[in-house]
Amino acid sequence: MSKAIVRNPIIYSDIPDVDVLRVGDAYYMVSTTMHVMPGCPVMKSTDLANWYIQSYIYDKIEDNDHYELKNGEWTYGRGQWATSLRYNNGLFYACFVCNDMRKTYIYYTKDIESGDWDRYELDGIYHDPSLLFDDGRLFIFYNCGDVRITELKSDASGVLEGGIDQPLFSTPKENIGLRCEGCHAYKINGYYYLIFIEWPTDGNARRREVCYRSKELLGPYERKIVMDDDLGYHNKGVAQGAIFDTPDGQWFSMLFQDHDAVGRIPCILPVKWEDNWPVFGIDGKVPESFESPFEESDKYDIVISDDFNHNENKLALNWQWNHNPINSAWSFTERQGYLRLTTAQMATNILDARNTLTQRTVGPKCEAVTHLCTDGMKIGDFAGFVALQSNYGTVGIEVTEDGNFIAMKNKTGDVEKHPYNGKDVYLKVFFDFDDSRDIAEFYYSENGKDWTKIGDDLKMLYTLDHFMGYRIGLYNYATKELGGYADFEYFDFNVVN
Repeated sequence: MSKAIVRNPIIYSDIPDVDVLRVGDAYYMVSTTMHVMPGCPVMKSTDLANWYIQSYIYDKIEDNDHYELKNGEWTYGRGQWATSLRYNNGLFYACFVCNDMRKTYIYYTKDIESGDWDRYELDGIYHDPSLLFDDGRLFIFYNCGDVRITELKSDASGVLEGGIDQPLFSTPKENIGLRCEGCHAYKINGYYYLIFIEWPTDGNARRREVCYRSKELLGPYERKIVMDDDLGYHNKGVAQGAIFDTPDGQWFSMLFQDHDAVGRIPCILPVKWEDNWPVFGIDGKVPESFESPFEESDKYDIVISDDFNHNENKLALNWQWNHNPINSAWSFTERQGYLRLTTAQMATNILDARNTLTQRTVGPKCEAVTHLCTDGMKIGDFAGFVALQSNYGTVGIEVTEDGNFIAMKNKTGDVEKHPYNGKDVYLKVFFDFDDSRDIAEFYYSENGKDWTKIGDDLKMLYTLDHFMGYRIGLYNYATKELGGYADFEYFDFNVVN
């Protein structure tokens, strides 16, 4: 077999705030997924080039109005952030903050691949935390700019009474827009290493990776810029992430890069050591490609097509719900060969609709097609496809007292709608992220062959209120009465060259 080739980005899709851990011959990666459920995917690779979703750390974080889109509440852009993944004495640990809950959660398991985790809860926000196990002790490093260290109980069940709990150091403020955050802490060859991102306002004025090191836990720490490159893409720096080794002692880093509407996409860089400093990339640059030290494994797609012809109500791991689902209101078995979405909670628009089923989108261009059957929809229902972010676009069938309408809507309301007499409709959304063009187009068809464009092109915007790359979603929501259902026969997804 031939060696795998790592091509950056390794996945052209929204996989931000990465942390990577090697145990044996397997590599595991976690990423931020915030308000979609299940959350915090565990992705696995054996060759560094090909990654697949193995499991999730949780099905849901909490049951409350925020996570269930009730009473005007939501958790867009909140939820799970920047998880620290660690392994110690036979246990895997995943630590992250929920700003909306003002808590820090530490999940733990013996089997990272099973998806069966327990958790501890810490009161308070340990922003962008990193766990570090050190000779029987456990520390958490956190904060933006003014970095702190707190000692936890050795089993991670809580803060250690009388343990270390203090500021560690303050990072530079002059000519810096975003001070150091996104900590990843390590102890390697007698040195403590803390790596962060920062965003200067002078020079290249882009995100960059910096490293602090010390032979003493509490310092003093030296500082060095270890990566400042944009991979030739609009001065968008590649930064924030993990370093990790191979069984034979080679080192790599997984960082990510902002790519506007498609989201934040991951890249892998070789790492060498010079004078006990990590040196990222090749000649100071993020390589477009390089040979992995491992033989190539099977290739995987982060977004998949689905024929919905399942004998049980079990989703492929590529699917995630927008907020907590109502599990009694979706089914593959009520009509074999179809995904049925039944309305079970009133909504005013797509952003407060329950049971919107989503996957990521993929750059540089992609499209999705579905076939929607509307027989079970009730007056006031609206079902179809959504390009989901704060500045969303939808295309689908709206049922009114005056009949059915094919409609394209966005955040401001109806863009275009007109009567539609058929009970079946084919829908398509085309995404163009190439060179940050960030346009979505919406189509419908009566036969699945002849397509009619509807509405205006959606200018997709990556906004921080959702803090997530655009997703493609299937939805059915009610504005007047509950119990209507929409049947989707398939989800056909393709990356467009």
